[in-house]
Amino acid sequence: MSEPIGWVLAVPLSAKQMLELPPKKVVSKIEEAIKKAAALGADIIGLGALTSPVTMGGQKLLKRTNLSITNGNALTAVMTCEGIVRLIEQCPTPAPAIAVIGASGSVGSCLVRMIASNRLTEHLILVARNMNRLNKLSESIRQDNRDIDVRTSYDMNVVREADIVVLLTSSSDNLLQPEHLKEGALVLDDTQPRNTDSTLLSRRPDITIVDGAMVDINGIVINGDINVPSGLAYACLAETMLLALEGHPAHFSIGNPTLEQANYIGTLAQKYRRYGFSLAPFHSFGKKLPHDNPTYEVKG
Repeated sequence: MSEPIGWVLAVPLSAKQMLELPPKKVVSKIEEAIKKAAALGADIIGLGALTSPVTMGGQKLLKRTNLSITNGNALTAVMTCEGIVRLIEQCPTPAPAIAVIGASGSVGSCLVRMIASNRLTEHLILVARNMNRLNKLSESIRQDNRDIDVRTSYDMNVVREADIVVLLTSSSDNLLQPEHLKEGALVLDDTQPRNTDSTLLSRRPDITIVDGAMVDINGIVINGDINVPSGLAYACLAETMLLALEGHPAHFSIGNPTLEQANYIGTLAQKYRRYGFSLAPFHSFGKKLPHDNPTYEVKG
């Protein structure tokens, strides 16, 4: 049986255009890319970067029945959670507080549940613009995990209380500023386009910024530049690869991924480990950081 091949197609819109143009026009451009993929012979479509949030995690594309769609956010949550575990090992604070910015979003809501179910912290700070969704999420976390202190806010200034900061926002701007971070904070930037700027490191040399949800795919050949170091891929792309390898016959992660989906895609990553599909060594703005690169397992 031959192994699958794939294509990476670009939607000809900038991040700013995707977020500010009329939604129908943006979705129309994404639909054109999907039609191109179908013409090439694709069976499954993975949404990358802002193509996921502007289509409500793929929900605006469900009228298509000839292709399977995933937003890539289940594996993104899994790899982000593994990254947090690695950062906890490197954090000098014995019981680090974790802040998740964009906590009510597709990746964020799944990630928060994974953090709680894996008991990664006793102090969880959730930040998002939609306080209604955020409060519903926090209440469900409190009900199932009464030993975890959960705080919610739309104000970025509360992030100063966190030792580890996870950035999961959909924005074309650099939201995280020097004044938002405590001394020695560890930042996991899981955004595409990224919401941190390299000048933040020069203004705050005490902090560390890690490129989030980067996956080792050293067993897969990519012909072309996907704007990441060789042998690596974004988790959303890696999720699409895993589902293609498995021959997954239907839509997968649409809207907000569930813990069950995170568990399933994590199991597939183990199944196809011969191709890589593990959390990559930490990088910061594309440059490899020194670390011991241990392997961690987290559960949905």
